[in-house]
Amino acid sequence: MNRAPLTLIAFAMATSAACRDGEERPRESQPAAPVEGAFCSEHGVLEALCTKCNPALIPVFRAKGDFCEEHGLPLSICPVHHPERHGRPAGEVTTDDGPAEGTKVRFKTAETARLAGIRTVEAAVGPVETTVSAPARIVYDATKLALINARSAGVVRDIRADVGAQVRAGGALAVIESAAVGADASSLRAARTRVEVAQANLDRASRLRDEGISPERDVLAARRELEESRAALAAAGAALGVVGTGAGSTGRYTLTSPIAGVVVRRNATLGQLVGVEGALFEVADTSKMWAQIDIPEAELPAIAAGQRVVLSVDGLTGRRFEGELGYVAPEIDPRTRAATGRVALDNPDGLLRANAFAEATISVTGPRDALLVPRASVQRARSVTLVFVRLAEDLYEARRVRAGASHGDLVEISGNVRPGEEVVTEGSFLLKTETLRESIGAGCCDVE
Repeated sequence: MNRAPLTLIAFAMATSAACRDGEERPRESQPAAPVEGAFCSEHGVLEALCTKCNPALIPVFRAKGDFCEEHGLPLSICPVHHPERHGRPAGEVTTDDGPAEGTKVRFKTAETARLAGIRTVEAAVGPVETTVSAPARIVYDATKLALINARSAGVVRDIRADVGAQVRAGGALAVIESAAVGADASSLRAARTRVEVAQANLDRASRLRDEGISPERDVLAARRELEESRAALAAAGAALGVVGTGAGSTGRYTLTSPIAGVVVRRNATLGQLVGVEGALFEVADTSKMWAQIDIPEAELPAIAAGQRVVLSVDGLTGRRFEGELGYVAPEIDPRTRAATGRVALDNPDGLLRANAFAEATISVTGPRDALLVPRASVQRARSVTLVFVRLAEDLYEARRVRAGASHGDLVEISGNVRPGEEVVTEGSFLLKTETLRESIGAGCCDVE
């Protein structure tokens, strides 16, 4: 399909036509003094320098040799001779390598524009928030994570739970046989026997004293023996209590989980001789997870606990997780120059997994209004940022803007675009290409 020729028209052409075809309008009274910086939209120059609106200025510019007799305006700002200045003195014009403000692209017909795939939407004002973005990583909630080691050194005799198993609080994980536990069990049995004997001795001494056969000191000695036996029994029971229930004469005990959750790591194997230092099992409750955010040092002044955070997690396209910044570390990592922030996240369906990467967006201010356009409508043309506004079905104008923060598929802009104006989305790249052809900057050339 042959693409219909496009015609680039500068704002200067419209101004030129107005200069040729129209006559100066008679004024009934002396015009008011122009406002500094105001622009004469009728003639395309600064109001303060417009000789059509202020004929008294004509002799001044003629005396300086700066007057365009053909168009009746100062030559230095004449939109036809110097369209790149947009009716302003050269000192006020920013020179760059991008298309000039107001550069226009005209299609041969409206049908041509339709066939080229030009689509527009209205620029609209909407509520936005000022945000800070930072990388994050999903980790287990440290308050719902258990690292479980052997309570006493021994040999692993049975594995009751493997990785991935759901366990309840108190659920069995492994059975370990320990000589130390066997000795403690024997001590416990001996202590119970001593208590029984000491109680019998106290009862007999008390009876004999009542009959006048034994002295009081025998009763006191028996009572002291009973108390010592009870203390030994309590100590033996406490020693076995450390390893949990199930201790028997064989010295075996059952290693249990202190929390309900899923076994995420197992370091125990059958027959393994284990000590009390290393963790044999790791159990996590994944109903809640943490996001650890690396907040850049430069952004920290705007960050505080309690701010809303939205996370996008790698691999979970389209899902957003919201939480509240619960903690900001009081120190900065010397390597990354970032402080750690923490967000607690509900994870009822288990989608969040430890060590997944995420992007955190922290809301640092409340809602405010901003002019928003689709991301596709914003084009970078060399050193300037442009959007294209539809003036007619076949006519589009380049407007220089400043792009601000992104909000999903929308971008904040500021510049010469008003709410309600139709900006080009699909086809904006084509229009940018036309404004850059052959380094066109004035917007006044015809392209066939």
